Amino acid sequence: MKKFTLVLLGMSLAAGLVFAGGGTDAKGSGTITIGGIFPLSGPVAVYGVEARNGIELAIEEINAAGGINGQKLVLISEDDEGNPEKTVNAYKKLTTKDKATIIIGSLTSGCTQAITSLAQAQKVLLVAPAATMESITDAGDFIFRACFIDPFQGTVGGLFAATDIKAKKAAVLYDNANDYSVGLTDNFVAAFEKQGGTIVAKESYITGDVDFNAQLTKIKSTDPDVVYLPDYYSTVSLIAKQLRAQDITVPIVGADGWDGLTENAGDEVLNGFYSNHYASDSTDPKVVNFVKAYQGKFKSVPVSFAALGYDSLLLVRDAIVRAGSTDASKVRDALVQTKGSYVTGNLTFDAKRNPIKSAVMVELVKNNGKLTTVYKTTVNP
Repeated sequence: MKKFTLVLLGMSLAAGLVFAGGGTDAKGSGTITIGGIFPLSGPVAVYGVEARNGIELAIEEINAAGGINGQKLVLISEDDEGNPEKTVNAYKKLTTKDKATIIIGSLTSGCTQAITSLAQAQKVLLVAPAATMESITDAGDFIFRACFIDPFQGTVGGLFAATDIKAKKAAVLYDNANDYSVGLTDNFVAAFEKQGGTIVAKESYITGDVDFNAQLTKIKSTDPDVVYLPDYYSTVSLIAKQLRAQDITVPIVGADGWDGLTENAGDEVLNGFYSNHYASDSTDPKVVNFVKAYQGKFKSVPVSFAALGYDSLLLVRDAIVRAGSTDASKVRDALVQTKGSYVTGNLTFDAKRNPIKSAVMVELVKNNGKLTTVYKTTVNP
């Protein structure tokens, strides 16, 4: 029986996955080995923990239903700490020692970018659940992603600020050493200005900074109607505390990197809104079922990284079914033909293997004394 090892980086499986020919581990025990690379520690650990939780939930569901062709799934996970160098090391280990030919990951754009050229050169199918930087798929036709890209996400933020918040003046505070933050800023500014708004302040910092008071003092002096903060939750929580301490009370807007604030921030992020890949309070049956199962196992509401991971594997599963094979090249050809409905929305791929899909805006609110998010609106491509 042909060996097949599927590696997942920050994603999860869904019940009903069938691989042509099945697969066994190196010992021939009749299990399918699942490898995973996650930032389980470090500044974006929430993303990795959520992704791993999603995998554990799905593996439990699949194994309880008899596995894949009667074979049980086994997860092997690695912690890359959100560090691109460690992502590369994990990739090399998983593709050499574990013989992976299909990889889903990594989570952040920088980590994913570090392995795209390797995957393309080795004809390893790479599906990124949450890497939103535009250039991720430039490495070649073996690179896909499950999330929308930063130009769309930044545009969504700019449109929301101008049309829903009805802001006329916006300030931006961004990390000029982070491609994710820079890309979002550029597209937010373009969209906001296109709607007739004015950027009254555009201040920057570099990754690792913890004191933003000088920039916020300048921002406050411009009297903005909204402040755009395109960064990850750990940094945003620091900025928001200092921003509110300076009595800047206007709405703050961000992007999917804010996912994790509900567990890592307080009242300072209220009156905050961000673009995201799905809303956990959606009434869509696929979302309802996913959230219910996740809450039942982990006693918490899944953030978007769990949902994107779930969808990443569904995309791979559907492509394998259409291809009738686990050969990476054949699965790639089938993946291009994707047209389906998933937890994070209806999805097809464009010519650069980026999803054409909607985004949602959510608001951070207090419910029974606990910080949570509520759905605000959907923005279509």
